[in-house]
Amino acid sequence: MRLRLATWNINSVRLRVDQVARFVAEQAPDVLCLQEIKCQEGEFPREAFVEMGLPHLAISGQKGWHGVAIASRLPFTPGPKLDVCREGHARCVSVVVEGIEVQNFYIPAGGDVPDRALNAKFDHKLDFYERLTRLAAARDPKTPLIIAGDMNVAPSENDVWSHRQMSKIVSHTPIEIEAMTALKDAGGFIDLVREAYPEPRKLFSWWSYRAQDFRASNRGLRLDHLWASPGLRDAAFRLGAVSARVHDDVREWERPSDHAPVTADLAL
Repeated sequence: MRLRLATWNINSVRLRVDQVARFVAEQAPDVLCLQEIKCQEGEFPREAFVEMGLPHLAISGQKGWHGVAIASRLPFTPGPKLDVCREGHARCVSVVVEGIEVQNFYIPAGGDVPDRALNAKFDHKLDFYERLTRLAAARDPKTPLIIAGDMNVAPSENDVWSHRQMSKIVSHTPIEIEAMTALKDAGGFIDLVREAYPEPRKLFSWWSYRAQDFRASNRGLRLDHLWASPGLRDAAFRLGAVSARVHDDVREWERPSDHAPVTADLAL
């Protein structure tokens, strides 16, 4: 059985529900993790997702801001509640599908100043990572787990358009990369997209709206990630190679999100 997982910062699910439907029709994800849905649970367009063939929904919404959801073709059970956002924002939701726990996160962007003492938003971001890291370290690495979402860190020099120019900008500063690396190491996680497209290939999943032509400027960042626990290594490498990709063509659609969807396949 193939299980296709997708993550996408949709930047308002109600505004772009037709784009979600198009993506689902074209790529057939079994489990779709959305971030920045920007609506409360009762405002989520449930009927549209039923029509897409993703009737099983787990939603953590918030009025006008943040919000995450998991939509699935397959039935699931609720996953554990994750105490990782000290501000109580709707930034995480988890489910268990086909024996795999899927955790969906919208990690704080962190504001503009990369200093914990001067910028509470940046401190919140690092605190979020630290809490996640403690949870990951306490888990059995053999337990099947997928971490998905907009993690708001581009970890490698090949995940940003310019390492030199971005190294002092929030999303690619050394302290953020260190925090992400600590999380990855704590769980022994496999970066599925990087396994499919090894460095030094440049990979981006986000491009600013400021550029008139995002491909011409190509000043992108890889902020959206799908990670697998060691317990899923065999499922990820079942055919000898990882099947994962960034769907950057979606960024070309009319009135798109500034993020592109990312998918990865597991063979169960």
